[in-house]
Amino acid sequence: MCENYSSLAKTKDGFLKDLHDWNEGVALEIAEANGITLAVEHWEIVWFIRNYYLQYKHLPNARVFVKAVRHEFGEEKGNSRYLHRLFPDGPVKFSCKIAGLSKPPGCL
Repeated sequence: MCENYSSLAKTKDGFLKDLHDWNEGVALEIAEANGITLAVEHWEIVWFIRNYYLQYKHLPNARVFVKAVRHEFGEEKGNSRYLHRLFPDGPVKFSCKIAGLSKPPGCL
């Protein structure tokens, strides 16, 4: 099913209510709506957080997220500076949002 972001059920903060509504086209629309142009580096983190959630059935806090990214991709990408360059307004929050996941714990 190829829906667009505007027609999908979302929370008041714009997070998808059903992660199964997500696809790469929806991710592009979410990113654009939040002022982010997705590059390969963004997709790497978006797919990582989506797979993390599907595997562990929960979303990490910021510290655990950075540590998990470091474990998966190495020191160069597994640090706050790199992740904030990709998602300036909050790496965990916006990678989750673009990945079609719920709002992570501790995000305002």
